[in-house]
Amino acid sequence: MNQVLSARYDVSVPRYASYPTVPYWSGPPTREQWLDTLREALAGADSNWALYIHVPFCESLCTFCGCNTVITQDHGREGRYIPLVLAEWDRYVREVPELLSRGVRKVHLGGGTPTFLSAASLRALLSPIVERLSIRSEAFDASVEVNPRVTSAEQLRVLRELGFTRVSMGVQDFDPTVQRLVNRVQSFEVTERLTAEARAMGYESVNYDLIYGLPKQTPASARRTADLTVQLAPDRIALFSFAKIPWIQPAQRLFRDEDLPEGAAKRELYEIARETFLRAGYVEIGMDHFALPHDSLCRAQRSGELHRNFMGYTEFRTTVLLGIGVSAISETPSCLHQNEKVEPIYARRIEAGDIPTLRGHVLTSEDMRARRQITTFMTRFRVPLEEDQVADARLFLAPMVADGLVRIVERELQLTEAGQPFLRNAAVFFDHRLRAQEPDRPIFSKSL
Repeated sequence: MNQVLSARYDVSVPRYASYPTVPYWSGPPTREQWLDTLREALAGADSNWALYIHVPFCESLCTFCGCNTVITQDHGREGRYIPLVLAEWDRYVREVPELLSRGVRKVHLGGGTPTFLSAASLRALLSPIVERLSIRSEAFDASVEVNPRVTSAEQLRVLRELGFTRVSMGVQDFDPTVQRLVNRVQSFEVTERLTAEARAMGYESVNYDLIYGLPKQTPASARRTADLTVQLAPDRIALFSFAKIPWIQPAQRLFRDEDLPEGAAKRELYEIARETFLRAGYVEIGMDHFALPHDSLCRAQRSGELHRNFMGYTEFRTTVLLGIGVSAISETPSCLHQNEKVEPIYARRIEAGDIPTLRGHVLTSEDMRARRQITTFMTRFRVPLEEDQVADARLFLAPMVADGLVRIVERELQLTEAGQPFLRNAAVFFDHRLRAQEPDRPIFSKSL
């Protein structure tokens, strides 16, 4: 990568899993506002929805992690947490009965480490939920995030019996030195075994999460990790940039700056992996994602149905994403909502009969336009501009146009192949909130 471009554009910008981004939410909505927006969104006969369930527990801290987690080896907490999530689910079903009559398109179990829960606990959590859902088998997808170090064949079997067809494995890096530094020692053989077991049980898609930019990663280690990944041939690969956010995750302060590849050196690691994956037949999907041609994510990109939300890239758009559990995030066409992030506070709110709202945002018409355009741009690398945006785009994006990273053709913004590493930078054009009020301190990770 051109070092001048790297220095110019490696700045703090959002990843745009939502719009507005969380630091710019204003609210939260009242309980009735939030429930009303759910009911309204699900009122149409053709509406559908997705369910996200958050399990916050991990046995140990991976020091690269930016997720909301509870680090504990006390598995007795499983039995206390599951009734809380089920009580929240029951509350939503009572208040918004359309959740049972409208078809659910996707269930995703994330964390934390969902397989912190035993096989019996997974069944206790999921059976009461799945059994009540209106599932159309031909249009239903259920996925789970797993840590191969703590995941057993029995857990996979229970999830498969409950209808789960996709499994996402945290791998991050196969290099032992890097693994020790990020406190996640996981042998190639452990990942290989779990992949084989999942496929033998009939899981239709296996995803690996990898991270570039971790401490002590080198071009040689990145190539080896990419080669080993291709050897196991996961159906999907998420190749994430390490998000250095020590102001949110203090454990990242343990990394020495000189051990972290940055800028052009960091992007070189991505390009090494990218070249390896493309050569092996993977297709680059949106930002940071790759899939084999047979995978539904790849088919969705070809058909123009690829979508992006808090769960990442998905094969289809849903009217509602409902999140339950500690810190879970939800969205409707007009509202964003997040649960309490601190487990004891979440528990008290649930036990008191509340909807455990921490924060949220009611979208304005301008927000809705920006969200629509950002989502289109992040999934298709091109987006129509409205008449009142063209002149502003030519002015704001003039440096990126001059550098050959984007084009403005009549009333369409297009990302060039050279511009793909800078997708987030270009998307800032639509972010009227960030442009109107730039933060005076870092609140987002860097773009490269």
